[in-house]
Amino acid sequence: MTVGCAAGDAQSYILFCDFFDRVIEAYHNHKMSKLQESDFNYDNLKGGDDFDQDYALSCEVSALRAVDDFCFPTHCSRGERRELLTLAKKAFDQLAETLPGKLYSVAEISQHPEDKGVTVIPSPFQLRTGVARDWPDSRAVWFSKDRTLVVWININDHLKLVTTRDDANIAKAFQCICVNLQKLEALYKKMRHPFIWKPQLGWVVSSPADVGTGLRARVRVKLPELSRHKRLKDILRRLRLCMDNTDCSGVYNVSNAQTIGLDEVGFMQLVVDGVQLLIRMEKRLQNEENIDDLVPLQK
Repeated sequence: MTVGCAAGDAQSYILFCDFFDRVIEAYHNHKMSKLQESDFNYDNLKGGDDFDQDYALSCEVSALRAVDDFCFPTHCSRGERRELLTLAKKAFDQLAETLPGKLYSVAEISQHPEDKGVTVIPSPFQLRTGVARDWPDSRAVWFSKDRTLVVWININDHLKLVTTRDDANIAKAFQCICVNLQKLEALYKKMRHPFIWKPQLGWVVSSPADVGTGLRARVRVKLPELSRHKRLKDILRRLRLCMDNTDCSGVYNVSNAQTIGLDEVGFMQLVVDGVQLLIRMEKRLQNEENIDDLVPLQK
C-alpha cells in the first residue's frame, strides 16, 4: 500500500490536517490524538546482534530528516535546494575529525557509478511529483571514509541517512544511525536550521508514509518455505512487518510496516523480534512441522 500523496512543506500538515491526518491514520493504523515519542538510546534495544547467519544475510537501517525553514523537495526552489546543499557541506566539514568522509555530486557519481557502488537516477515518482526538477542540480551523496554510513542530500527528502551491513547485525547498524543522526541534529541546530519536529507527527518529512520516526529497518532473510505459507499475510500483519521480494529466489526484505506510533527503539524491537520469529517458523517448516503455536497475537 502507498499513500499516493506528498506534502509541499511542514506547514501543509497543519493547513491541510483534515486530509493528512486521515491519510496517516489509515496508512499507519495510528490515532493522531497520540503524541509521538523519540528514543535514540540504542542500548535499550534487546537483540539484533544474534540472528542465525544461515538465514539473516544482511541488513540496512535508514532515517529521513527535513530541515526547518525550507520547503520539501516536491515544492522547493532551486535556490532553497542549493542552500540545503551548502548547509550539508558545512555540517560534514565540521564532522570531518570524528567522522571523515567525502561528498560527491550526483553528476560525479553518474559519470563513474561503479566506483561509488550506487546509481542515482530519478524515479518515475520523482519525475511526476516535481522532486526531480533541475536534476541533478544540488543533489549529492556523502560517503563516510569506512563506508559504514551514506547520506543522500536533496534526493527524496532533504536528508536520508543509510547504513548497511553484510553480517545482518542490525543492532550495530541502528547504533551507527543513532550516533550520527544526533551529531548532525546538533550541527543543524547550531546553524539555526533544526530538523523539523511536531509533537503529534514526530519527525516531519515529505511523505505521510514516513512521518513519526522516519526510520526503516530492513533485514534480508532466507524464507523459502514460509513465503509460501497460507498464513503469511496474517502473520506479517500481526507482527506489524512487511516483506518484499529481492532479486534472489527465496530471499526477502523484512521491514517495519509503519513509522509512527512507537519510538525508534520500539520499531527496531518489532523488526528484531519479528525476524527472530520468522526464522524460527522457517526452520520448523523445513522440518515439516506445524507453526500454528508460534503465530503471535496482534501487537
